[in-house]
Amino acid sequence: MIQIELDLKIKFFRAFGDKTRVQILDCIKNGEKTVSQIVESVEGNQSNISQHLACLRGCGIIVGRPEGKYVYYGLRNQQIKELLDTFDDVLRQIQDDVACCENHIN
Repeated sequence: MIQIELDLKIKFFRAFGDKTRVQILDCIKNGEKTVSQIVESVEGNQSNISQHLACLRGCGIIVGRPEGKYVYYGLRNQQIKELLDTFDDVLRQIQDDVACCENHIN
């Protein structure tokens, strides 16, 4: 049972371990956006962004809300926003250590 919980936790953390996914989350952190708006903000291509959106949706981190011919993507709930804000707060406190970390993965 503990291993299953650990595997789920690792899978959840991996959603935040990709540069494009983090950019997407930062983009929609304060409000819903369409794919086109996200593509413009992240400066990516639509196919790649759509794949990352599908990943984040599949993990339950974001939701899509259809409206007319558009789908608006936003964070699943306030707790996810608070988690992202907490990540930012913690990073501000330890950013020098993180920048010097020799065990990081590019």
